[in-house]
Amino acid sequence: MNENIRYERGVAKLTEIYGDKGKLLLDSLQDIAPDMARYIAEFAFGDIHCRPGLDLKSREIATIAALTALGTAGPQLRSHIRAALSAGCTKQEIIEVIMQMTLYAGFPAALNGIQAAREIFSEDPLEK
Repeated sequence: MNENIRYERGVAKLTEIYGDKGKLLLDSLQDIAPDMARYIAEFAFGDIHCRPGLDLKSREIATIAALTALGTAGPQLRSHIRAALSAGCTKQEIIEVIMQMTLYAGFPAALNGIQAAREIFSEDPLEK
């Protein structure tokens, strides 16, 4: 597939999920790691996020679970919690996903996830 098509499709998906912040991420990498920006746009969002089979809400639930389990990806977890809220997840659903990770990643990783959720939820006073 043409690399430009993958890139443009990825940028469009990034924008759909994150608004202007998606483009800001890519722009922030141009001076130091432009290939990383291209990989994110083409592969992560142009290929993987555009696959059929899961809706955006399901993808964000899976991503929150994985990032919580990693325990080392706080900024990315916070970003995906925002995206999950935008995709229709409730705050309670997000908390339940993070709590489920206690079984697989342990209490420290889940507690870090809960704290990330607290930070994001405090940005948006609207209850969901």
